[in-house]
Order: sequence, then C-alpha cells, then structure tokens
Amino acid sequence: MEIHLENLTIGAFANAAGVNVETIRFYQRKGLLLEPDRPYGSIRRYGGSDVARVKFVKSAQRLGFSLDEIGELLKLEDGAHCSEASEIAALRLVDVRARLTDLARMEAALSKLVDECCSRHGQVSCPLIEALHGD
Repeated sequence: MEIHLENLTIGAFANAAGVNVETIRFYQRKGLLLEPDRPYGSIRRYGGSDVARVKFVKSAQRLGFSLDEIGELLKLEDGAHCSEASEIAALRLVDVRARLTDLARMEAALSKLVDECCSRHGQVSCPLIEALHGD
C-alpha cells in the first residue's frame, strides 16, 4: 500500500518521518519545524516537505550538529550559501576531532587498566578501583 505524503495527520507524519509524535512537537517548540494552521473544526495536516525537513534534522543530528546549528543550516538549505554551511560544518569537525582525541586517550587508559587487572587477578587490590579512587 502506497503512502501519500500530503495531507498527513501528525501521527502519520511522524511515522513517515521515522520519529515519534513528541519529536515533531519538540522540533516545533524549538522552531525547527513550523506548526501548520488548524482549520476551524479540523486537525493540522502535514506534507512531504515537512517529512523531508524532519529527515534533514535527523540526518544533521546523526552527524553531531546541535539543534541550534541545525536551525542555522535550515536557513541555508536553498543551497546558495555553501560557504556558510561549510563554516558551520568545519566547527563541528573541530569538535569531532577533539572528541576523537579524548576517546583515544580514554581507550589507552582503560586498556592499560584492564591489562593490569588481568595480570593481577586474584590479588587483594584492583588497579582499576585504585585508579578511580585517585591519589
């Protein structure tokens, strides 16, 4: 059965976008998604462009963009402002690289502690617990 992406209720819209209804409402409160008018005596309806917008937001979130950054990118979505979008992405990339450095440091420290624990198995003190207590 084919789903038409026009004239959707909020539940059908959320389903088509792969999110839940509360996510739609949250994005509306944050200004990332417009809340359509409610015709007198009726319910709000959403369309394919709304589904595409939510998918844009979700894709940006998967790349680590904050909701504020996503809001800025949405303002640039016509594609004519690539240099501005690139600047936002470059800042996100700096953050990602810093996190990777932190993760590599954490991995090395944890690996060392696990190795020490394995080599001291059965002893009274545990290097991991000692390290977590600090000096």
